[in-house]
Amino acid sequence: MQQRLMIADDSAVICKVAKRILGGMSFQVVEASNTGEALMMCEAQLPAILIVDAGMPDALSLIHSVRQMEGGDKVRIYYCTIENDIKVLMVGKRAGADDFLIKPFDRQMLENAFGRFAAAA
Repeated sequence: MQQRLMIADDSAVICKVAKRILGGMSFQVVEASNTGEALMMCEAQLPAILIVDAGMPDALSLIHSVRQMEGGDKVRIYYCTIENDIKVLMVGKRAGADDFLIKPFDRQMLENAFGRFAAAA
């Protein structure tokens, strides 16, 4: 069974690139173009992995909300940021993110980050 992976990012280009690469790694990829849409989709069905763009309004609130849901503690949450700034990363960590992803990402970065989860599927 494919693992469900959600990308919550308001950049259509980022979603398209990530979906193509991660879909090729046998994830079932779903996209949300804003935090409200992501929250509704998570309430309907929690993904195994959630990538949240730090630049979106209410990104931290989305992470916090998912953590409060039943089973939300099992979701692997990646806080996606354009800068490798420790302050930004710590804010994401405090909100409940498990790990980080720096944009722009490429195939190699995504395979390094998610390859072990794809193999487990």
